[in-house]
Amino acid sequence: MSIKKQYLKTKNICKVTFTLDTELAKNAKKAFVVGAFNNWNEKASPLKKLKNGNFKTTIDLEKGKEFQFKYLIDGVWINDDKADAYVPNEFSEDNSVVITK
Repeated sequence: MSIKKQYLKTKNICKVTFTLDTELAKNAKKAFVVGAFNNWNEKASPLKKLKNGNFKTTIDLEKGKEFQFKYLIDGVWINDDKADAYVPNEFSEDNSVVITK
């Protein structure tokens, strides 16, 4: 897993690229990134499966914010081991957090 951030100088935007590597998603059919930035809509932000087996998507997020999220891989919720932070959720689990400074 990885999270890559690209800050735009001309806009108040941070382009955040979420990547699931083949080891985690080797047999996955579908993967989504679900979080506060898409109102926890399970279908709003699909990750595209690449030829090398990785899944990847880029989302524009507002700078200076924190966004909770999780991955949904074939119906299973997964945290990102490279997240900026983790916070407890109402299901007695943690959510991943991406911070756009």
